[in-house]
Amino acid sequence: MELWALVGHLSLAIVVIVMVHMPEVKVKADQTPCVAKQFDQDSVVCVCNSTYCDWQGIEGGGLLWTYYNTFLTTRAGQRLNRDLGSFDEYVPNKYVFHIGNETKQTIIGFGGAFTDAATITMDTLSADARMNLLKSYWDQQGIEYTVGRIPMASCDFSTRIYSYDDNEGDLSLEKFSLAEEDLNHKIPAILDALKVTKRNLTFFGSPWSTPYWMKTNGNMTGKGTIKGSPGGEYFKAWANYFVKFIQAYKDKGVNIWGLTAQNQPSDGMIDNFAYQCLGWTPELQRDFISNDLGPALETNGLGGVKLMILDDQRVFLPDWAQIVLTDPFVKKYVSGIAVHWYNDSTVSTTVLDRTYEQFGDDFFILNTEACERDLLNKNKPVLLGNWSRAEQYYTDIIQDLNHGVSGWVDWNMALDISGGPNWANNRADSPIIVNAESDEFYKQPMFYAMGHFSKFIRPGSKVLSHSDNLPSNSDLQAIFFEREDDSIAANFINTNETEAYNITIMDYMVPGILNQNIPPKSFITFIWYRR
Repeated sequence: MELWALVGHLSLAIVVIVMVHMPEVKVKADQTPCVAKQFDQDSVVCVCNSTYCDWQGIEGGGLLWTYYNTFLTTRAGQRLNRDLGSFDEYVPNKYVFHIGNETKQTIIGFGGAFTDAATITMDTLSADARMNLLKSYWDQQGIEYTVGRIPMASCDFSTRIYSYDDNEGDLSLEKFSLAEEDLNHKIPAILDALKVTKRNLTFFGSPWSTPYWMKTNGNMTGKGTIKGSPGGEYFKAWANYFVKFIQAYKDKGVNIWGLTAQNQPSDGMIDNFAYQCLGWTPELQRDFISNDLGPALETNGLGGVKLMILDDQRVFLPDWAQIVLTDPFVKKYVSGIAVHWYNDSTVSTTVLDRTYEQFGDDFFILNTEACERDLLNKNKPVLLGNWSRAEQYYTDIIQDLNHGVSGWVDWNMALDISGGPNWANNRADSPIIVNAESDEFYKQPMFYAMGHFSKFIRPGSKVLSHSDNLPSNSDLQAIFFEREDDSIAANFINTNETEAYNITIMDYMVPGILNQNIPPKSFITFIWYRR
């Protein structure tokens, strides 16, 4: 184990000299360095335990409009390292980015899921180590997530299969009750996140399956739909299940901001599907929302809950949205469209563009699930310190946000060193991996990839237009944001193995230009305030 010291750049030394004469420029020395550990991958993890963790600190406050913050993460081991630069009048570099004046979609936020597996795994740590894990995600010194997804009852990342009402024939849901996983693991973790955060948090629920007795195959796993048809007693009972979930969580101190109508509805149409699922066509989902779910929410005073359709791969767009959202009776109940990332590499962003162009004025698009795993090597789902998985996260976030998506929610916030627990052995990787035996946890490169967005691109920010002269096959990608305090944030990724990019950012609202080197295999965030 090696302690990575924060090494200042020459530019920082120059800025320190300037600060002697400019006392109003304040930079807080509140970052705690990463304790790096190398496993068998190409980058490192940062080790945290009950007494020590790396902390990202907060942005340098009181900046004049002649200065900007940088936060750098590299494969070589830097982790959101903060520096300070100043705009200058030097000659522009080869690659130039011009800030536009067109704002696009508003950011909802970034976050992860409070699955059974994640919260059970957190609880295998000592109290202080567990709190350091939660603070790493939700505290001002961490990466400040603002969105949490909550599975409604069990999913594959549970230790067992269960619903909130496993009492056959209980159509009135009189015996509905939260499970021990909610009461002992998920809700305590959510309440602790609420205690440590300085931001407003939004939580949304997603169901994997009805209780077994509501489903046509009599099993929470495998191909099947709800018995009967929309407007029927089983559909009414299922709509009431959502209402009772929201009410039960509110009784425990957790306000539910949103719902997805179904997690991956296409799964329930697949023969012999191995995990919890429920099948829907877009027509069936449309009629369920119109006849049952929408009215149930509205009748119970929950009409303000943000209901999202689809919650599946982008390949189903824009068709799914066109079938559901063009129905006048459905539109008033729905707020957004949820997508997952699992086939993004094979499906053009054109489907997002078409969906955003047609529906973006009235409905947001939110990425609600993503995780890394090697389908060819299920025996090794966790790759401690793997850089390419972080690059895939960062790249997909930039791609989504550049094409109308308003936020990006990861899957499990924490898993054990085997990528579980998971009752179906469908294990995966996670931004944080817990080693309960040594009472420590490892922050993966994926964690910092998420942090470049969650910490700096606050809810309410807007995607900002830009132009550049990069070649079409460039290893450099960028996205710009206008934040609510009128500051600008820019996120860059360089995926090249050896080449650094010398870039220039031109913003007509600041004096001079921003010249910066983007190292190989790196993520970098710039923040500056306009005059």
